[in-house]
Amino acid sequence: MKKALVMLATAVAMSGAFAQTPAPASAPVSAASAPAGKAGHERNVEDRIAYLHSQLKITSAQESQWNTFADVMRSNGQTMGQLFQQRRAATNVSALDDMKQYATIAQAHADGMKKLVDAFDPLYNSFSPEQKKLADVTFHQPGGVEGHGHHGKGKGKGGKSAPAPASDATVKP
Repeated sequence: MKKALVMLATAVAMSGAFAQTPAPASAPVSAASAPAGKAGHERNVEDRIAYLHSQLKITSAQESQWNTFADVMRSNGQTMGQLFQQRRAATNVSALDDMKQYATIAQAHADGMKKLVDAFDPLYNSFSPEQKKLADVTFHQPGGVEGHGHHGKGKGKGGKSAPAPASDATVKP
């Protein structure tokens, strides 16, 4: 059970699906510009959003769709952050309660990924052929949907490694 939870936590963390507060819609937020009080995973999500914005070469015409996608990442992050915080705070839980918490987290992750896909669809469809290739390499997931290799750490098409984001090593799309 613990191994499965660690795998889920890693998958959720790497999904880019969570943060705590929205960044200004006008510009991505980097770790350097994030307020010092932000949680580590929140900075990581903002870093991931900034990385993807740059990596995918989002144009000014795509900003509205991009902001919708980024807001879903932040909302999912807030949900997942709260669920993991509740899980950490729970003490002396029974095996049944542990499984229920795990199921709640897994369901929230699945629901969040659906929202993320729904937000990404119109953005992806607005991409130029070059941007689509960049997205395909950036989001390539060697292990399928649950592989979450879309951090640029997996192999892209043709076996080439995509560049890794600046600070994607901890809790994180």
